[in-house]
Amino acid sequence: MASGRIVVGVGGWTFEPWRGTFYPNGLKKDAELAYMAERLTAIEINGTFYRGQKPETFRKWADAAPDGFRFSMKASRFTTSRKVLAEGAESIEKFWATKPTAMGDKLGPILWQLPATKRFDKDDIASFLKLLPAEVDGVKLRHVIEAGHESFADPAFIELLGNAGAQVAQVILDDPDHPTLADVTADFVYLRLERSRDAIETGYPEDELDVWAERLKTYAAGGVPKDMSTLTARAPENKPRDVFCFFISGAKVRNPAAAMALIERLR
Repeated sequence: MASGRIVVGVGGWTFEPWRGTFYPNGLKKDAELAYMAERLTAIEINGTFYRGQKPETFRKWADAAPDGFRFSMKASRFTTSRKVLAEGAESIEKFWATKPTAMGDKLGPILWQLPATKRFDKDDIASFLKLLPAEVDGVKLRHVIEAGHESFADPAFIELLGNAGAQVAQVILDDPDHPTLADVTADFVYLRLERSRDAIETGYPEDELDVWAERLKTYAAGGVPKDMSTLTARAPENKPRDVFCFFISGAKVRNPAAAMALIERLR
């Protein structure tokens, strides 16, 4: 069976400790995005979580990256930090009004990152999912929700995502504070790997990178890794799916090297 496309990246492209470790000394700041986009295949944009951007800014970012590159981005915190998510319709409309769709086919999933204190409320989440459009400005959208509170480890959450009107996935986390749950609810998979270590040049040791490479290949081919736990017995449709994988947090200075090492294993 054919496989979907796997892209691998990091969070953002501006981080001072990357100068001299990932970026060459003397590289101009405004050349950092293009430099990273030549070596990785995706970036998760964090700045959109804090403030709105302009359509021309989105276009500029997209133009700096080669064909096939993908930018995921965090949606506004003014939506996701609400006590009642279902009341965020106006905030969501303001987010789309900034025109992230100006990125065209380089636009990856929109990440709705909930506060770690947000508890699972089935009715509220169901109402929130109805606010997420399948398409805006003629661009088909993919959404992903990161829910850090342990109450989201509930089969009902997975069922809600799988039955949403738009394509909505959960974030598959690899970090010390959350179980790594492998359920698939959409036509793509989104992973955030957060265990990079400063003492390891590639962030993750070689054997762990080998394991993650095989897991990503399994997801892309339509399967679910057998060595990862799921909340439900819900079997996703066995067809190729795109995979978005980001090295986030942890020893951030090592994340570009981790992404490049994983990309090399996937070739």
